Amino acid sequence: MTGPVRAEDAFDVDAVAAWLGLETTPEVRQFSGGASNLTYLLKTGEKDLILRRPPKGRKAATAHDMSREYRIQSALAPVFRYVPRMVALCEDESVIGSPFYVMERVEGHIPRRELGVDLPPERVRTLCTGVIDLLVDLHGIDPAAAGLDNLGKGAGYVARQVAGWSERYRSARTRNVGSFEKVIRWLEANQPAEQRICLIRNDFRFDNVVFDPDDPTRPVALLDWEMATLGDPLMDLGSALAYWVQADDGWLFRMFRRQPTHTPGMLTRREVIEHYHARTGLRLTAFHEVFGLFRLAGIVQQIYYRYYHRQTRNPAFRNFWIASLMLERRCLRIIRAGKD
Repeated sequence: MTGPVRAEDAFDVDAVAAWLGLETTPEVRQFSGGASNLTYLLKTGEKDLILRRPPKGRKAATAHDMSREYRIQSALAPVFRYVPRMVALCEDESVIGSPFYVMERVEGHIPRRELGVDLPPERVRTLCTGVIDLLVDLHGIDPAAAGLDNLGKGAGYVARQVAGWSERYRSARTRNVGSFEKVIRWLEANQPAEQRICLIRNDFRFDNVVFDPDDPTRPVALLDWEMATLGDPLMDLGSALAYWVQADDGWLFRMFRRQPTHTPGMLTRREVIEHYHARTGLRLTAFHEVFGLFRLAGIVQQIYYRYYHRQTRNPAFRNFWIASLMLERRCLRIIRAGKD
């Protein structure tokens, strides 16, 4: 869904048009979804384009790397048909005040908080399994074949993630949220052996999947590659499940639902785990579930930190502190269940 560009997120459209060599200034709309990089629709009169740029304010040192996101998608294009076609990368911050890149728009439907299309439960299930199969296919890519074998640091991914997200959460903590220290200590003490190292999406959600306009159950594109890297596939699945809110979850968890996983016909979290296991032979553990929830809390808190310190006034971020509290409670509940 697009709307007018928020004042705090505006940029010099004429400068972008000149840099791209466009004959006319495009009409610009801002996508309201997403809470990390800023995404805009550029209507040129011929072919719609998408522009991505980082937000203003405090950012993690390795976050919002436009060059990296652009190059990952460019490299994936020959071996993974679900990436949009890249158009141009601008690393000259003098153009609009930050790096940005432009890609072609992929036409189709993107589910948001609600599915957005009217489908019977059996078709919803087809759509859902297609999304999980998309993640399986991504994990099956040979990074060397895509020229991405140097994308990550290889072995030791699990330990690095626990340490990295612990540091990020502590740095972004505000006084109205919990410390997560019990969760951090448990994650440090219960790290499983890594299954294998593969290309992972690292932030896999329904609102990053584009579906065929003629068949709304068939994925045609996967967007937003900011966090992609080489790592353990079960860590990727655990991170994806952190967003998976079911119809029978508690009201507080359901309040923060951002994707339509409550829709009749959707797989439950347990069914997702079983489907992934059937396709790959890999089975998720409590560690991966807890890590996924903790990592999501880190993302939420980094965003809320910007709102708390008035680096953004986007009202969508006002209650993110409640999500941090809720995610800590859920982590502790899973940990306690494992001890019973």
